[in-house]
Amino acid sequence: MNITAAEFVTSITTKKLFPGEAPEIAVAGRSNVGKSSFINMLTNRKKLARSSSEPGRTRMLNYFSINNGAFFLVDLPGYGFARVGEKERDSWKGLIEYYLQKSANLRFVFLIVDIRHEPSESDLQLAEYFAYYDIPYVVVATKADKLSKVNQKKSLMVVASSFHRAPEEILLASSLSGQGRESILQTISDRLQ
Repeated sequence: MNITAAEFVTSITTKKLFPGEAPEIAVAGRSNVGKSSFINMLTNRKKLARSSSEPGRTRMLNYFSINNGAFFLVDLPGYGFARVGEKERDSWKGLIEYYLQKSANLRFVFLIVDIRHEPSESDLQLAEYFAYYDIPYVVVATKADKLSKVNQKKSLMVVASSFHRAPEEILLASSLSGQGRESILQTISDRLQ
């Protein structure tokens, strides 16, 4: 698979679904884990998804059309960010849960984690949520460029073990170097067939 076109389509802030029938791939992860950078790396567009050094900037479902509507990437609000009110956090949670349970077009979720850190309780809870609702997901360990090859392997073992997966089931990625892009695109291609 090759991504030849990518554009921002819309942001949704309320419990409604985007109209259409194209497949959707959601991108989920903790606040500031690099979801926007992951989308930019994948689409080869530096500023398609706006990233910020301030955690918790994505507060809505952001839809990106890929290859002229062949499928959509849906950037979900980050979780685990404490510097917002409980009411706002609950509203994000409700929006995310509504989308995950109601979208007929959702094919799978990329669960983004930072390879440098052991997966958080929130990461593992989200994986349990996916399992409970039978939502397919693929774990992507980002920021691989920050570690040596030896430490990448060690950290990959920790991430895989935390999610009860084999190390080869975890995709390594680096938004900076583009590492892992081809295998991620292949995963998309395989799962959308």
